[in-house]
Formats: sequence, C-alpha cells, structure tokens
Amino acid sequence: QVQLVESGGGLVQPGGSLRLSCAASGSIFSIYGMGWYRQAPGKQRELVGVIGSGGSTNLPDSVKGRFTISSDNAKKTVYLQMNSLKPEDTAVYYCWVNLREYRGSPTDYWGQGTQVTVSS
Repeated sequence: QVQLVESGGGLVQPGGSLRLSCAASGSIFSIYGMGWYRQAPGKQRELVGVIGSGGSTNLPDSVKGRFTISSDNAKKTVYLQMNSLKPEDTAVYYCWVNLREYRGSPTDYWGQGTQVTVSS
C-alpha cells in the first residue's frame, strides 16, 4: 500500500510564498518521478513541475522563475517552493509520483490535493 501525504497549502496574499511538501510511504521499491499538478475550478488539471529520479526538472513557462521543485530521495519527498504568487495560481495542487512497488510495474499515484488560494 502506497500513501502520499501532502502539506503546506493555504491562503496567501499576491506576491507571497508557500512551500508544498509531499511524502510517499509504503512498500516502495523505486521512485522514477515526482511532481505537482494543479486544477482550478472549471479548468483541466495542468502540470506545475516534475522532477526525475536523477534530478532533472520540467516546469511550464507559467511558473518558471517563480516556482522551484526539488526532492529528497532518502525521505521520498518532493517539495514545491512557490514565490511571487499570483491570483491565477489559485487551485487545488495535487502531488504525483510514478513508482514501482516491490511487486508490480511502474504506476502513477496521486495525493488527495491541497488548496492554494492567492487573494488579498
């Protein structure tokens, strides 16, 4: 059984910062990638940032220069540092992990989501 536990969402004023964390636990053999997606009301889920097991990252232009993604492989945790937040960053943020359990093939897992609201 794999669990993803997210933390760090909340309400912040425009220009402010938040840091999201997502820790994976369970019978994990190997993690191939971790990251974050978000979904605003009435919109499709979109990529915010992903990081591979080797440390390579991919972030869309909409957050480049403002958001940073990192991971701690020993802790099986991915972080999203969000700076210079804008109202349009308001969304539910979902943790994503691609991993293989001790018996199985690589599979996508999703966190329960954490609300980020940017408003004055």
